[in-house]
Amino acid sequence: MATKSKKSRAAGRFGARYGKKIKVKLVKVEDKQRKKQKCPFCEKIGIKRLSKGIWKCPRCDKKFASDIYYLD
Repeated sequence: MATKSKKSRAAGRFGARYGKKIKVKLVKVEDKQRKKQKCPFCEKIGIKRLSKGIWKCPRCDKKFASDIYYLD
């Protein structure tokens, strides 16, 4: 089994398949989607993605639907 290197990060799970450009794009999207973001209701940072398009703020306890990967 291939190990993840520092350079490929999360895209290391694909090994030698799919090419560098696609893996770089994937790493950018996944890094952005895993960061805590600003809640549109209470304006505090801490909102997390539960699944595709479902977001939850633990502070104001709101759950809502929005963009798939990250809020803008």
